Amino acid sequence: MFLAIDVGNTQGTLGLYDETGTMRHGWRMATTASDTSDTLRSRLGGYLHMDGFDYADVTEAGVACVVPTLSRAWDRCLTEVLGHAPLMVLPGDDYGMEIRMPNPRSLGADRIANAIAARADYGAPVIVVDFGTATNIDVVDATGAYRGGTISPGLMVSAAALFDRAAKLSDVPIEAPAHVLGDTTETAVQSGLVIGAAAQVEGLVARIKTELGIESAPVVGTGGLARTVSHATDVFCRVDPDLTLRGIRDIWLRVNNR
Repeated sequence: MFLAIDVGNTQGTLGLYDETGTMRHGWRMATTASDTSDTLRSRLGGYLHMDGFDYADVTEAGVACVVPTLSRAWDRCLTEVLGHAPLMVLPGDDYGMEIRMPNPRSLGADRIANAIAARADYGAPVIVVDFGTATNIDVVDATGAYRGGTISPGLMVSAAALFDRAAKLSDVPIEAPAHVLGDTTETAVQSGLVIGAAAQVEGLVARIKTELGIESAPVVGTGGLARTVSHATDVFCRVDPDLTLRGIRDIWLRVNNR
């Protein structure tokens, strides 16, 4: 089976796929930049064994990682597990999508995977909004080329900054309130954070569509808080939490001519 791993700045996701492309199981793993290959192998083994799998079930793997030290650690870890090197998604490599940017190597591996999976599953043009440590918007134009996007502080980063700087505000559940106009401190904070994030995405997506002339482009939400934000907006045609993992698998299939 194929193991896809998306390592973000705060947490990672792992998905184990069978030969038909069906995800058999998925996991979330906190990102710790100091993890060694031995630590990662132990944690991976724990996840697999807990759900009835074993190292022997993993025959191929691919990784999209935005933390350089962990890229090296995952490479070593999976080489030991597989007996050969895994696919490491690298900015600037040719994965069958033209990157229309001055410096293609500046594009994060997760954003490449998102764009490739979105084009494969939703066509072109398409827009992806990924809610992680940062909120990333990635755009594939009508020709199927990657055109760029936006990067802004993620919802949880904004929440942490607010709670840290405003002593009278305590942590509140990160969920969409029933109304924009909050009538308690809690609902006011929820409105500002969640509905505010939704409104930001709506505004940016509208401007992107106008700028590129792609008004009919579907908008796909992914990432840990996509479903939460989706309750406050109708901008998404679909919330697709496994988009990045499928993109990693799609890249592996192309690289290996499958």
